[in-house]
Amino acid sequence: MKVEGFVADGYDAVREVFQKLVDEDRETGAGVSVWKDGREVVQLSAGWADAARTRPWQANTLVMPYSLSKAFVTLAALVAVRDGVLLLDEPIATYWPDYGVNGKERTTLRQVLTHRAGQPRFPAEAAGLDLLDDGGLRESLVRAAPEYVPGTSLGEHALTYGHLVDGILRAGAGTTLVEMFNDVVRPALSLDAWFSVPDPALDRVADLEYADPAWPRRLHAAPWLQIPAGALDIERTNSRAWRQAVFGAVNLHTTATAMAQFFSSLTSEDGPVRALLGPQLHADLLASQVTDFDEVFGTRITWTLGFVRDRGKIAKGGIGGSAAWWSLTHGHGCAYLTRRLDDHSRAAEIAVALGDDLTVVGED
Repeated sequence: MKVEGFVADGYDAVREVFQKLVDEDRETGAGVSVWKDGREVVQLSAGWADAARTRPWQANTLVMPYSLSKAFVTLAALVAVRDGVLLLDEPIATYWPDYGVNGKERTTLRQVLTHRAGQPRFPAEAAGLDLLDDGGLRESLVRAAPEYVPGTSLGEHALTYGHLVDGILRAGAGTTLVEMFNDVVRPALSLDAWFSVPDPALDRVADLEYADPAWPRRLHAAPWLQIPAGALDIERTNSRAWRQAVFGAVNLHTTATAMAQFFSSLTSEDGPVRALLGPQLHADLLASQVTDFDEVFGTRITWTLGFVRDRGKIAKGGIGGSAAWWSLTHGHGCAYLTRRLDDHSRAAEIAVALGDDLTVVGED
């Protein structure tokens, strides 16, 4: 397979690394994008978008990057904070009384957004629910006790993040996650990114595939991803029903170009994220909120309101290998999005070619 696309002067190493990943059969379908000073300086595609290998991966190919989706759930919640209908440090039970039981009476939106709400996975009682039973899964979180006292420990809310924010928006803002994203966030940021992919865009969506059928079982995060069943089952995640559903923690579908452009403007004082949120919330979004051992990641990590941060980058990625980041060192936004579910070594090698390091995730 030949890598298609372009690189500006000075970025040839990115193409060389990407071609090497393809030549070694470590990549079968992916896109790479880098934005610098308001323009795309790298746009590369390789491989196939479908399991039958009939559709070449193109610059506009959409793919599900798993937890990279969470960054946009965060933005939907912060728009409601901007509008004054939610407060970051007010107990969620103020808006959503049913939620404030069994030790969750003082849980706040800030704790949810920084993965300290004590609900990093759906409870055992949700094991019999369908993956797309949105209301049932949300209600299981309402009834459940947290796994730890909210605010006292840290663990990425791997599958629950979107359902928690959706419930808070429904109760406190009179809207839903998908409505806030589609009506406010996506147009404000001019994103080619979708929760519930519309019919005309379905033919752009890439099929996920395993690099190794045993991959789901090898994940450190596997215990947090088992309920409800199906989030790692490519028969489910490649279905039209899944692509047109809203599972906020993981099922945004987007392009490498869209994600790199978004991250390239993430910190800008005259960029669309700051314009969307206002100066104070924009500063809060980017500021380090907590540094601790994240039990789901299995490492020490610094969370902002929705991103991971260290001295060199602000980033978000997802299981399977997709990642996007803003380089604090070099001032570029980057994205590596893949359909081949494996580890993050491929994105890490692209990062090295750019002078970045994806391995350091804690600020201190």
